[in-house]
Amino acid sequence: MHTHNPTRAAVAALGAAALTMPLVTTAVAKPAPAPAPVAGQLTLGAPDLHETRTTTTVQRGVTHTLVTRGATDTSLGWVVEVNMPSLATSPDRSGPARSVQDKAAAEDTRAKLAEAGFAATISAVEQPAVADLPASTLGHRLRLDQTSATKAEADALVSELKAKGFSSRSWFTGWDGGTDAKGPWRINVLTIDPKTFTGTLGATYGPDLATREKTTELAAFTRASAAINAGFFVMDPKAGAEGDPAGAGIYDGKLVSETITGRPALVLDPKARHTRIVTPVWKGVAILDKQRFELDGVNRVIGLIRNCGGDSTDKATALPLHDVTCTDDAETIAYTPDFAATTPAGEGAEVVLEGTRVVDVKTTRGTTLAKGQTSIQATGEHATRLLDVVQAGERGAWSQGMTDGRARLDTPRTTVVNGGPELVRDGELFVTQKRDGMNQPLNPSFDYGWVLQRNPRTFAGVDAQGRTMLVTVDGRQPTDLGLSIPEAAQVAKDLGMVDAINLDGGGSTAMVLDGTLVTSPSDATGERPVGDAIVVK
Repeated sequence: MHTHNPTRAAVAALGAAALTMPLVTTAVAKPAPAPAPVAGQLTLGAPDLHETRTTTTVQRGVTHTLVTRGATDTSLGWVVEVNMPSLATSPDRSGPARSVQDKAAAEDTRAKLAEAGFAATISAVEQPAVADLPASTLGHRLRLDQTSATKAEADALVSELKAKGFSSRSWFTGWDGGTDAKGPWRINVLTIDPKTFTGTLGATYGPDLATREKTTELAAFTRASAAINAGFFVMDPKAGAEGDPAGAGIYDGKLVSETITGRPALVLDPKARHTRIVTPVWKGVAILDKQRFELDGVNRVIGLIRNCGGDSTDKATALPLHDVTCTDDAETIAYTPDFAATTPAGEGAEVVLEGTRVVDVKTTRGTTLAKGQTSIQATGEHATRLLDVVQAGERGAWSQGMTDGRARLDTPRTTVVNGGPELVRDGELFVTQKRDGMNQPLNPSFDYGWVLQRNPRTFAGVDAQGRTMLVTVDGRQPTDLGLSIPEAAQVAKDLGMVDAINLDGGGSTAMVLDGTLVTSPSDATGERPVGDAIVVK
């Protein structure tokens, strides 16, 4: 089911035994022994919580199960978490004020709070051991001692702090990952059984890559009976074209987005018989007037690499770095009509191809591609070389491919959507936080907020019977606590997945059944437009 990468085999020995340990340590009395978990239920929150599962049939071979666990926890409340400016001792001395810093920075800010009349407590933020990271202390956080019953009360404290020069946020304590909260949790599970499934499983990005649509709209676009949001994508125009997949993208055999080197992806086939998680490899090349040009990517804004993971010429890194946009002022990118109505405009050069013939050479970038046309854009020294070599009327072509390390993935009817980190491999917890760029030593606040705290999550995988499972978990609401990444891995395993991968989450998390959104969006504006969706028809 999972396609193993031998270069990563060594990290498996680190294990993930501590995935469910508390994420934040505080000075408290030793608790009494906890009751044993109820057999067959989720290992989530307090072990003896009430859990229900309701299953309905969506279509032949597809079921929807709603798992509810726990109930409103009256012991939870709102607190104010204070951001701390960096000191000379901090991991990133020039960085902004952050929610996690070294202890010296935390003590310095606490002293200033005391002078302003606010009492606060410092707590260590603990990173549990995962597949590619040992257990460690990420840093320290700082919260006011005062607990509020409502968000409005906490927000009023935030305003008071702001007036006195402090940066802070309101925070619901139920969103602290790894704690024994009493809930509630709401988990939606789609299960597709290839033995009886007669429909089609795939994904869509909608009319074009460079536009975002809601999951409900993508479900309607494909006339799907069920859909969930899929991979990571560009949201900020400063990071590229909105909606463009930030990683591997193959839709019904059409390869439209390159990989983020080293990161995993979910592979689907239309009959749901071969769902698997792989580490894909992409390669592209253009041959123009018999000259070879190595491609840096396909169908993304040239010079901007969302989530990084490009090559050694990229700044600041060639490694994956989640929610970061790396840059490169000298790239060569191919475009197809799938990208948008026009290709990105700017300085550089662009060669328009029709079949195997160069039909236009432009000294600036940005054009509308007619049916059957593609183009190659270049910047920096790549543009200079392109203009020196290529003229209209000459022969030219480009090609690309994506493999799982052994076989081609861009084959008819195959779908690949990006994601990360891995959650489960071969039936065991296997969180690849470091490899996939979700561990940022200079910014431990990222690990704290994105990995260790509870957020809405979407993940997918396959169980021991070969059934594809698509899961959403609501969060960032007092009535829906969400999951940390370690908790998501444990839930995936508890649901029976032998291989599982995290997909985009947060405000993107959405599930649609028969045209109706069955999840509760966490964004204040409601359901978020996304880059792509996995669809069941």
